[in-house]
Amino acid sequence: MNTPRIAFQGEPGANSHMAAVEHFPDMEPMACHSFEEAFAAVRDGDAYLGMIPIENSVAGRVADIHHLLPESELYIIGERFQRVRHQLLAPKGAKIEDIKTVQSHVMALGQCRSIIKQYGLRAEIAADTAGAARAVSEAGDKSVAAIASSLAAEIYGLDTLKTDVEDAAHNTTRFLIMSRDHVIAPANNGKVITSFVFRVRNVPAALYKTMGGFATNGVNMTKLESYQVEGSFNATQFYADIEGHPEDRMVELALEELQFFSSHLHILGTYPADPFRESM
Repeated sequence: MNTPRIAFQGEPGANSHMAAVEHFPDMEPMACHSFEEAFAAVRDGDAYLGMIPIENSVAGRVADIHHLLPESELYIIGERFQRVRHQLLAPKGAKIEDIKTVQSHVMALGQCRSIIKQYGLRAEIAADTAGAARAVSEAGDKSVAAIASSLAAEIYGLDTLKTDVEDAAHNTTRFLIMSRDHVIAPANNGKVITSFVFRVRNVPAALYKTMGGFATNGVNMTKLESYQVEGSFNATQFYADIEGHPEDRMVELALEELQFFSSHLHILGTYPADPFRESM
């Protein structure tokens, strides 16, 4: 039997790659150029699951994901909170005093300002962290380093000059585990998260009224984000996460009230909460 694959966006050695192999060590990681390609790989059966980042504790939400999720034809069956640890990587034999330039993704560079300033390095933006590591390895220039993961160092044969160079110790990315199969976590079997998207009706105080059901029924909403759809400033869609199962009576009542004041409601998944949430 072929080893099941898990798709992620980015080059080998990306943080998404690390999250995939750490969460599913028995699955074969599958690198994809874009999020659309990763979603398609799962939807078409080329991969069994997808590991997709949705938000970061420093940088906020990941662009485009909220637009792609509802159209992906996939379901959320789990989540993973991954601590992001950036390493300063260089060609074999390079020393810290040799480094003049550092390359990485723009967000990684922004998350590592202290070490860049400390050593007076010139920052160059790359497409992603793993791609920067690969480019540094291929060039072999000891004056050029990359900020990337420890997995990238291993894959591309680079030396680690400095470990954990990120400015914020809380730097964490939340990933969604996507499947083409609608697997719903059982009710009354531990803490679960339910994720959904909705659009409110074009009536006064509609959003306020949709939220009222969660408050009056004691349902905790942990995430609510809005974004424009269909190129219109009047068409707003909301992404939300709540604690609880749709079969829970209080959640059921809250969703009924939400649906009454909404023109569209689509549940993306009900899945076990990552134990990391207990430490938040």
